[in-house]
Amino acid sequence: MAIRKEKINPEDDLGFGTQPVMKSQPVINKDGTINVKRTGLPFLSTANNYHSLITMSWRKFWVIVFSAYFTVNIIFALIYFSLGSDVLDGKSGNTDFDRFMDAFFFSAQTISTVGYGHISPKGIIPNTIAALESMMGLLAFALATGLLYGRFSRPSAKIMYSRNVLIAPYRDGGRGLMFRLANERKNILIDLEMEVVFSYNDEENGKTVRKFFQLELERTRVSILTLNWTVVHPLDDNSPIKDITPEELQRRQAGLTVSLKTFDDTFSQTIHSRTSYQYDDFIWDAKFKPVFERDETGRVVLDLSRISAYDLVGH
Repeated sequence: MAIRKEKINPEDDLGFGTQPVMKSQPVINKDGTINVKRTGLPFLSTANNYHSLITMSWRKFWVIVFSAYFTVNIIFALIYFSLGSDVLDGKSGNTDFDRFMDAFFFSAQTISTVGYGHISPKGIIPNTIAALESMMGLLAFALATGLLYGRFSRPSAKIMYSRNVLIAPYRDGGRGLMFRLANERKNILIDLEMEVVFSYNDEENGKTVRKFFQLELERTRVSILTLNWTVVHPLDDNSPIKDITPEELQRRQAGLTVSLKTFDDTFSQTIHSRTSYQYDDFIWDAKFKPVFERDETGRVVLDLSRISAYDLVGH
């Protein structure tokens, strides 16, 4: 047995219990998100709308904002257009398309409260619709401003992890399981605490279950992250995975879950970062290449593009 029987701490299961990993689906994704698909919510549920808008990528956020902006203006333009050709004073279009575009640009001016004055509504119904649209525009832009502020002000960790876990030479002929990380930003991270949990499928009473245990690290704390940090679990006699093999890792769908807690000196808040490694991310008999050097003035230069670079031992 390559994995030595270890006393399992129920607090290490990351909230997944004993459910086994199937078809190489990780417990936690590479980007730190939880690999759980939620169903059963109503189609129009708003429970996660704010959280989704705050945490989604910038590209997706701007696509949603611009799509909503154009969609609302098109709807109001259709309303003005359907009321007839005489509800807007100052329009210049002669064809249906030109009149629709006049209505569209009038809607854009109204919803943003720009109001150039070239086109204006005529009659109770068009003025009422324009008033409602301008009120909706004020609320919508206030909401968009709040979302932008929330996205910019939300403290988050931008940690770059190495793509692979290496089984590398370590101290006087020994071996160590190691990966590397660095801060992508220029802010100062202090009081870093690292936790690495090893998980694997095991047979228990004829049933496949998932087991977790925390790996002992060479060091679990760093006072300040100035360069990079190579996290090492010594594969010595105290390690329950000292004699682990690639075949055993794959058979058991084994993996590592990495959790980092640190204090961001810029926001004066504690922030967290997570990632995971699966069995096919392990590289045997390799060592990391140096990730920093000094320039001609003697200043240390950290090259983040080399955070995952390694050499095979003996090559």
